[in-house]
Parts: sequence; structure tokens; C-alpha cells
Amino acid sequence: MGRWRAPQKPGSPYITPQGAAVLKKELVYLWKELRPEVVKAITEAAAEGDRSENAEYIYRKKQLREIDSRLRYLSKRVDVMKIVDQAPADKSFVRFGACLTLLNGEGETVDYRIVGVDETSAKKGWISIDSPVAKALMGKTIGDSVEIDLPESRVNLTVKHIEYL
Repeated sequence: MGRWRAPQKPGSPYITPQGAAVLKKELVYLWKELRPEVVKAITEAAAEGDRSENAEYIYRKKQLREIDSRLRYLSKRVDVMKIVDQAPADKSFVRFGACLTLLNGEGETVDYRIVGVDETSAKKGWISIDSPVAKALMGKTIGDSVEIDLPESRVNLTVKHIEYL
């Protein structure tokens, strides 16, 4: 059995200005700083002799492949990303960039922010616009409830507060 995987559907191109800045900064860092450093280390390791038994050479070649892979991804992503730097005209509906306070079925509040696919962070409560939760909440207003099927359960969420930064 091979390692072939079906191509993934590309994520939504939307991103916040802060997220775009982080991606561009990472692209510059990888291209201008880290990659040249790794190439130099490969050259030095290759000069030491037999490459087939040279752990440093093998490790650095693998690291260079990973860097190049990330650079390809970031370059393509930067070309297609659409920076959303304004809140929607009608702030009473859930849209991209919304900071939400939700009430779950147990009466607990949960805070989320809907962001681009490259910005998600479970610790911060930032969820991707492509996630099932965000898709279900799009277009909802305060007081609306949604039922969402998650892998482990079905959850009921009610929108309590919507804010845009």
C-alpha cells in the first residue's frame, strides 16, 4: 500500500491582518535566515567525507526538504490570501473575524473567534472559518441556536454575544 493521499480541498483564503503579517514574517525568516544557514551546514557536512554514514548531512538534508516544503506552501498561500481588515457593515450577524460568546447545553459559556485556516489556536479559542462549528454559526445572530455534530457528541450552542475587533 502506497503513501498516496487524495489532495485536500484548499482552505478558505480569508485571513486577518495579524495572521497575514505572521505568515509573511515566517516566509521571510525561512527564506532569508534559516534556509541559508541549513544550506551552509549541508555544505560543511558534505565536506567531511562519506555522505551515506554522515548523520549531520542526512539530518540537514531532511531539514532542508521540510523548509522547502513549508516555503512552497507559504508562497502559494500568500498569493491567494484575502486579508479581511474591516468588520462587516451589519455587526449583528456572525461573519469572519467575529468574537463570539456562546452558551452550550450545560449552561457553560464558551468564547470563540472565527479566523482563517492558518491562524487557528485551541488555546486562544480561535477556530477556522472552515470548521463545522464556524460553518454552523455563520449568519446567526444573538439568541440563535445551532446543533452541531462533533466526532464525540452532538452539541447545542446559543449565540450570546457578537463582537468584531
